[in-house]
Amino acid sequence: MKITLIGLGIMGTGMAQNLLKKHGPITVFNRNPAAAEALEPLGAQVALSVPDAVRDADLVLTMVANPQAVEQIMLGENGGLAHMKRGAIWVDSTTVDPVFSQKCNLAAEQSGIRFADAPVTGTKPHALGGELSFFAGGTPGLLEEIKPILLLMGVRVLHLGPVTTGASYKILLNLMLAQSMVVFSEAVLLGEKLGFDRTFLLENLPKAPVIAPFTQAKAQMMVAGDESVHFPLELMLKDVHLATQLAYEKGQPMYLAGITESLYAGANQEGLSRTDFSAIFKWLSKG
Repeated sequence: MKITLIGLGIMGTGMAQNLLKKHGPITVFNRNPAAAEALEPLGAQVALSVPDAVRDADLVLTMVANPQAVEQIMLGENGGLAHMKRGAIWVDSTTVDPVFSQKCNLAAEQSGIRFADAPVTGTKPHALGGELSFFAGGTPGLLEEIKPILLLMGVRVLHLGPVTTGASYKILLNLMLAQSMVVFSEAVLLGEKLGFDRTFLLENLPKAPVIAPFTQAKAQMMVAGDESVHFPLELMLKDVHLATQLAYEKGQPMYLAGITESLYAGANQEGLSRTDFSAIFKWLSKG
């Protein structure tokens, strides 16, 4: 199977590296060519344009920042769909809203392309280690066809139903992730005011059964002063905004989600956009 991967950010780079190691040569494209060229020693074939990247591909994977980027790359006037061969497969792993996934699906159908939405959960270490989980929406037959490829980059493929179910489920997960980081941050900050040492709190609160498991890794990074970016704060803000937008469309009140969006928006405006989303702790500590 000839594979093309478009989008070599934090997640896409790890996904590409695992495909190159376990599958063999693939074609890559990134709007910033330096990220693509860095994969050439591993056997990647670097395309200079989206049409060149997708033209001969049996499977095109997109992993970019947001729906706007997907639209520009794949649905635009000179986008990828117009240049893919009929019967090929497009899998979008970008975190987008379900309405947009359905738009992609309809456009793919009109071009004779098979489509699945398969966003992932995990951060940079999971992408590099091939430990991602894919949440997929699409026909059962298509999912069986692409599952072996997805498992080269991850450890789990959960087929949730038709197209859009993958996108919907991923938004729920990222909403809880964003909120959990705020809850943990506020607990640590209150704990300090109550007289506990910050390091003690960072080392012990994550061990409590009431804490989301991911906080242990974030707390360890905070203790070590490690500011590595595993999931940019600006992308977390985008995902929470998608959740609140969907809630509005569905008529579902989301009180905590609205507050969470405002908090991340504040941190984003104060220059923390490209830091890890756990930097919400740093921003809240100034309040």
